[in-house]
Amino acid sequence: RLRLGRVVSVVIATVFSFSILLSVGWIVAWQIAALANDLPQYRKNIQQKVADLREFKRGGALEKVEQTVDEVKKELNKPETAAREPAPRPVVVASDQHSVFWPIPLATGPIVERLAGAVLAIVLVIFMLIQREELRNRLIRVSGYGRLTITTKAMEEAGQKISHYLLAQLLINSGFGLAIGVILFALDVPYALLWGFLATMLRFIPYVGPWVAALLPTALSLAYFPGWMTSLIIVGSFLAIELIINFFLEPRLYGESAGVSEIAVLVMAAFWTWLWGPIGLVLATPLTVCLVVFAKYVPEMAFVTVLLSDAPALETYVNFYQRMLASDQDEGEEIVEEYLQTHSIAELCDDVFIPALSRGKSDRRRDQLSEKDQKSVHDGTRAILEDLDDRQAAAKKSPEKKTESVEPAAPPPDQVFQVFAFPADGEADEIALLALEKLLDSRRYPIDVASPNMLAAEVVALVEEK
Repeated sequence: RLRLGRVVSVVIATVFSFSILLSVGWIVAWQIAALANDLPQYRKNIQQKVADLREFKRGGALEKVEQTVDEVKKELNKPETAAREPAPRPVVVASDQHSVFWPIPLATGPIVERLAGAVLAIVLVIFMLIQREELRNRLIRVSGYGRLTITTKAMEEAGQKISHYLLAQLLINSGFGLAIGVILFALDVPYALLWGFLATMLRFIPYVGPWVAALLPTALSLAYFPGWMTSLIIVGSFLAIELIINFFLEPRLYGESAGVSEIAVLVMAAFWTWLWGPIGLVLATPLTVCLVVFAKYVPEMAFVTVLLSDAPALETYVNFYQRMLASDQDEGEEIVEEYLQTHSIAELCDDVFIPALSRGKSDRRRDQLSEKDQKSVHDGTRAILEDLDDRQAAAKKSPEKKTESVEPAAPPPDQVFQVFAFPADGEADEIALLALEKLLDSRRYPIDVASPNMLAAEVVALVEEK
């Protein structure tokens, strides 16, 4: 914005960012060193806590378990009776801990390797920021001009989702760490700033991070304070703040989902951790989001979207049809109740019942569905449809559910229309007509649904009679 040019701007931003990181790292390292020096002062409280635990387990189940384990260890450690020949002593060739071609001592090799990796990462970040547009254009060129639209949309969606997710996560985790730090400071827990910072950082680790962060100050409070109350307050504070974040803050700040299911996050977190260690654990969610977004636009990777995304695996009518096919009446009712929470009964009939019945009729024609299975689908759908009036009444009482008013005011008598319905092609059509009967006002449109087994002459006679 100051028109300093891309290179100067990137260098300033990088130096500023890494200066903040190094400053925070130095403060944390200083507090950790001070904590290590202070730990011997808490030895008396630690011994008292251990004595309390021993008193608790004395004469109880814990002591019996410990005795059993000790006996098993003694049995396993008994020397064998048969004499065994002594194992040959290994021959070790010692070498100098330096190299002619490497002036730095070999013992410092791992440290130098980590420093070199950090320097390489910083340089790579700088050059990627300088040539950001160039890298983007080359990625589009690799994808090909034929996929220009798809690649552009995928990159835009991935960038928006990851940016929104990381920003919201940074705000939530910073608030979490700040709240924890303030509470620990109010409780006079030593090094509250350190624990607040660690709570912020560890919460980037999915699911287990907050509880690892709670373990550290809790352990210190056990050593620092003579009683147990402070430790219990700390655990309760972590639990309360985590529940508030999960149920109130995250749904509002995250807004749109990252597009990845919870199970997929856990599985991919394990995979990226195995591949890259702690850094992979922190980056697991953004990397998985990228993978899911690109798989969404590449037909050959559609299976990745099915396995990892948070979108429903089956369409609602397919899920309902599959449960009716399995004679699972309970889950079929759960599917209907969940659908009615956000849809009307008319939409339920149009989008769930009718497509499921049509699917069953189509499968029957292709000999993919037996007569017994078809009857299971029909009977289950009919039973749920007959209970639709009760579900509709319950839905009307809930202000959160979107329902249509299917009971208008009673019309004058001269506007009553007698309707006679005949299922043209079997029981599935009969159930569809019953669904139509549920939707119409019975005072204005009384419907008689004939049996699908009626003969043509019987139908004509019934029409004449009515």
